Amino acid sequence: MYEGVVQDLIDELGRLPGIGPKSAQRIAFHVLQADPTDVRRLAHVLTEVKAKVRFCSVCGNVAQEEQCRVCLDPRRDATVICVVEESKDVVAIERTREFRGRYHVLGGAISPIEGVGPEDLRIRELLSRLADGAVTELILATDPNLEGEATATYLARMVSAMGLKVTRLASGLPVGGDLEYADEVTLGRAFEGRRLLDV
Repeated sequence: MYEGVVQDLIDELGRLPGIGPKSAQRIAFHVLQADPTDVRRLAHVLTEVKAKVRFCSVCGNVAQEEQCRVCLDPRRDATVICVVEESKDVVAIERTREFRGRYHVLGGAISPIEGVGPEDLRIRELLSRLADGAVTELILATDPNLEGEATATYLARMVSAMGLKVTRLASGLPVGGDLEYADEVTLGRAFEGRRLLDV
């Protein structure tokens, strides 16, 4: 559609997750109109992130050192591990300031359609972390979709003989939402996870 490098830029931007053709085109033209210093800074940061950022040797979260800041923090409860699919899930949970344990990032979820099986995830590493018996609770915080549910069920079965307390994050209706707009799965979960009101 466009000539040479402009189309190449649009094509490369379009390969990013969540960026469709129109967004890629919009970003490409923003880059074209941006100050050259800003573009150089962006290019520098992209190069730096690939060179300096790695995955934590313990939990699989993004880190600039051998271990991430959560694994290095002695104040975190080492007896509780929260299993998530991606590093961005760690950030979401940390924002709540409700969880003081450690994490384990799987690197995705079981998805036969996409050719992702248990051997493609960091499940072996999780099992080795649980082997010494120091962990007493495993919180399964995978996404509440088909793949996340399959992954949580698989993990629960894998660790069932270890004598761990295995919990799943509650899911249900969002605050401020209307019942009529909730799908059946969400509404069903809300009923399953109902709790007693203290009056």
